[in-house]
Amino acid sequence: MGHKDLIQKYITPLQPILTDMEPAGHLRAPVKAVLFDVYGTLFVSRSGDISIAKQEAQTGAQLASLIQAYEYPGSADDLIDAFSKAIQSSHEAMRRRGIDYPEVQIDEIWQQVLEASDIEKACRFAVEFEMIVNPGYPMPYLESVLSAFRDSPMVMGIVSNAQFFTPILFQTLLGALPENIGFEANLVLYSYQHGVAKPSRRLFQLAAEELKVHGIAPKETVYVGNDMLNDMLPAYVEGFQTALFAGDKRSLRRREDDPRCQGISPDLVITDLRQLVKQVLK
Repeated sequence: MGHKDLIQKYITPLQPILTDMEPAGHLRAPVKAVLFDVYGTLFVSRSGDISIAKQEAQTGAQLASLIQAYEYPGSADDLIDAFSKAIQSSHEAMRRRGIDYPEVQIDEIWQQVLEASDIEKACRFAVEFEMIVNPGYPMPYLESVLSAFRDSPMVMGIVSNAQFFTPILFQTLLGALPENIGFEANLVLYSYQHGVAKPSRRLFQLAAEELKVHGIAPKETVYVGNDMLNDMLPAYVEGFQTALFAGDKRSLRRREDDPRCQGISPDLVITDLRQLVKQVLK
């Protein structure tokens, strides 16, 4: 079974949970490019909160079944503990090399945890584990919003903490890879490909360099994400306009108690992706 088929096996419709936030703010014209986060912004997502996911009865049963299928010798708690420790160890090694916010190759982490000689086995496990603990589904109106931007002169890109299965999720949920549905291929920036994760500024710096090729400045670009720390802060520091997506309680991260976010406010708050189209394509 291919990775796309594995994802398809787990797909179930998900709806966002409304937040108590209201649309607010505005963008400064002209806006020539829109960059998106993926999880919690384009796709409904738990944003990787394993601690919450494993408490759900259905998720626990699915993890138990997965462990049995892959002949892992321990429990779900043992698995998650080993997984977390492997990531922590990798992060510590990368920080010693000067990487501020390291990103792992998740298939290599699972190969280590499962003690698997076959990397493809680790990849399949990674896909299934992700779809159990962090299932994804398109945000309402996503396809029509992408279509509206695609039919305009707007340049679209992605800056996301992501793994190898993220583009496969696009294929499964939207029928094509991002670069085939309107996103500029050189502006699709995934953390796993660069070894660094948001809130590092590095991915935004790479985006700014690519936008310059298109003759677009950061101030003419809006970055859309659901996390004040991972999304709004580095985008703001690099000179992008910012739009906080506050349309799903699961993934909204206001970070009100984080000192790094003090004094940072998004230019725009949206609770529905269509509000972005109205702001950008005036």
